[in-house]
Amino acid sequence: MKRNKVTGLKRNGTAAVEFALVAPLFFLFLFGIFEFGRMVMVQQQITAASRDGARLAIVQGTSAKQVVAEVKKHLAAGGIKTVDVDVSESSLGTVAHGKPVTVTVSVGFDKVSWIPAPFFLGNAQLTSSSTMRKESPQ
Repeated sequence: MKRNKVTGLKRNGTAAVEFALVAPLFFLFLFGIFEFGRMVMVQQQITAASRDGARLAIVQGTSAKQVVAEVKKHLAAGGIKTVDVDVSESSLGTVAHGKPVTVTVSVGFDKVSWIPAPFFLGNAQLTSSSTMRKESPQ
């Protein structure tokens, strides 16, 4: 039997009780770190994909279908497969020189979370838009 040197009382199981009190908060904090870290990572990936899509959209001879396919291919390489991609102009061939073209990428966080049931960001919609001016001979 171990006794506390100061009080002389028995302290069997104290660490187990303290862990039982602290563990739920610790694991909640840990899952929050995982969830917010994944959110930042996905946001960076969709931002890069929308930028790449906009760069492709402003080049002469590119169609909106090619832009959508390129953005989805870029994101699939990072493990993101269910995204919505919107190109502001459905017919990129008719966009005048210097006019803006916007590519918007969005995904629900519940579709990309590593945690089966995201607690903090379950209903969040991650969105990124990039706008560039159309390149073409004048």
